[in-house]
Amino acid sequence: MPAVAQQRTEAKVYRLAAVDASGRIRDQGIVRALAWEPGARLEIRERVGVIVVRRDPGGVFALTGQGHLLLPASVRHWCGLEAGDRALLTADPVADLLVVYPPTALDDMVAQAQGAVLGGDDA
Repeated sequence: MPAVAQQRTEAKVYRLAAVDASGRIRDQGIVRALAWEPGARLEIRERVGVIVVRRDPGGVFALTGQGHLLLPASVRHWCGLEAGDRALLTADPVADLLVVYPPTALDDMVAQAQGAVLGGDDA
């Protein structure tokens, strides 16, 4: 008998969005979910292959005037995120936190999940 899906207990918001050549992510739904306004100051850091974004009044970075997230080139480079790549965006409104998972991080997560589900089998 198949397992019953668990109920969601957290109010996270997920989106897949492309990164343009300038490092912009134009998905405003994820920004709205966090209630971040255009021009909001941000702290943007790379952590273990993912990008962690927090609102920070003293932050060096900011949402664009249009409310787009602009990822610095150094962070994109560290994560292997290139123009045209799609990334998984996860917003946690309670923690006021956005995490960006580039394709390399998604590959690792999927490989681990498949290994757990398939018990190491490829098929």
